[in-house]
Amino acid sequence: MIQSIKNLLGLSPKTDYAQLVKEGALILDVRSRGEYSGGHIAGSINIPVDELSRNLGKLKDKNKVIITCCASGMRSASAKSMLISNGFTKVYNGGGWRSLQGNL
Repeated sequence: MIQSIKNLLGLSPKTDYAQLVKEGALILDVRSRGEYSGGHIAGSINIPVDELSRNLGKLKDKNKVIITCCASGMRSASAKSMLISNGFTKVYNGGGWRSLQGNL
């Protein structure tokens, strides 16, 4: 149970996000538009988590690696679950965007 929670939150095992991005991963920032405009990872796309279910078509390739991020990791965990339940196969929770940016 604890391991499942850690995996959902992206806490273990250690993921090489920089390598995933080098290989073409998409960074999906699920914060609000206002939060995103206040700062974000260059090259990321913004689809707020509350709008994600109606915008899944913007993420055309369900086999593309997607790294979700937000402010703290909670919304990105929800987004990861939503994507997986809609058939996306390679989704990682990158947690907070500032922390993720430091790992790129």
